[in-house]
Parts: sequence; C-alpha cells; structure tokens
Amino acid sequence: MSLRVMVVDDHPMWREGVARDLTEAGHQVVATSGEGRQAVRVAAAARPDLVVLDLQLPDISGVEVIRGLRAALPEVRVLMLSASGEPQGVLDAVKAGATGYLTKSAAPAEFLDAVRRTAAGEPVFTPGLAGLVLGEYRRLAAAPPAPHDEAPRLTERETEVLRLVAKGLSYKQIADRLGLSHRTVQNHVQNTLGKLQLHNRVELTRYAIERGLDD
Repeated sequence: MSLRVMVVDDHPMWREGVARDLTEAGHQVVATSGEGRQAVRVAAAARPDLVVLDLQLPDISGVEVIRGLRAALPEVRVLMLSASGEPQGVLDAVKAGATGYLTKSAAPAEFLDAVRRTAAGEPVFTPGLAGLVLGEYRRLAAAPPAPHDEAPRLTERETEVLRLVAKGLSYKQIADRLGLSHRTVQNHVQNTLGKLQLHNRVELTRYAIERGLDD
C-alpha cells in the first residue's frame, strides 16, 4: 500500500534520510518541514495520509503540531519519531492524537512496519511504551467518570472487540483471536467510535475500562 506521507523534523540529514527510506519503500513523500507551524500550514495543502513527526521542534512542540494537524485534517494519522522516550512526552503525544510512537533507535524495517500499521489505525509503540500508555488509560479510568447519557447499544461483536481493545491488544491480535480480518476489526472499531461519539483509541479505551470491560 502506497501512502502519502509528510516528514517533520528539524534535523535536515535525519529528515532527508527518513524521506528517502519512505520513497524507497514505495511511499510518496508529499512534503517535509523543519518547523511546527509551517508543518501545519503545509499539511493542510499537501493532505498526507500520515505524518511522521518529531516531538522536539524549534518553534512549537510536536504535541501542539498534532493538535493543529488534527484540527486541519481530522483523518490524518500521526506517527511520532523522536529521540526521546520520556514518559510524559509519550503520553502527551498520544492524548493529543498520535496513533504511534517510536524512538529514533528503531531499525528501518521496524519504522516502515510502524508506518504501515499506523496508517491503518493500529497503535504502534516502541517496546516498553505500550505498557506505559495502557497504564495511563487505567489511571484515567480510575478517576470519577463524567456523567454519560444512556449508552448507545453496541452489537455483541462490537462489545467483544471493545473488550479486547481495553485489554491492550493490537488490531492484528484481535483479528487472530476472533478469526476476523484486520479490516473487519478496523470497521468494528470505527463503528463503535461513531456510536459512542468518541474520537480515538485513547478515548475508546478509557470508555471501556470505566465500564469494566477490561476484566
């Protein structure tokens, strides 16, 4: 699957190297940028499927860039690629809407696999960070939940998929466990997000844990 990708990093050699790896893998690099504000403006015109984004930029933070990207292009996927694996930065990026987070120590093959999976909507994290993020979901869910109107009715299969999302399983793991295709799992998740009026997997996981679906 060829993707339209934008690369945002303030180090020219690194930015060019990532763009080259993407091009050689068959993807189309539609734009690059070394600054956050410029990246948001350019992305609105270039309309990438996925943005590979550094956390530390010279003008605004990667977290602020994510918010700008999500406002301009609600469907865009964001894969963080940062030298930092500092927990708060990871959590802030995910809460803002990043789908995946890799550190720059990742091997090229690992990076390209993460690009493909992130574009498909599957959360991807450098080993060790997935547990951190799931732990934060659980911490947030332990807080008193906001009042909800009567919960929309989910199908039995949607509830089953939601339960496995709350346990931290990847879409591929859910598909394997339930004997479904990866695409079918994605469709169930998107339908559930729509019914619950939620925006991303962070909110979906919190919703599920609040209701005890992770047991």
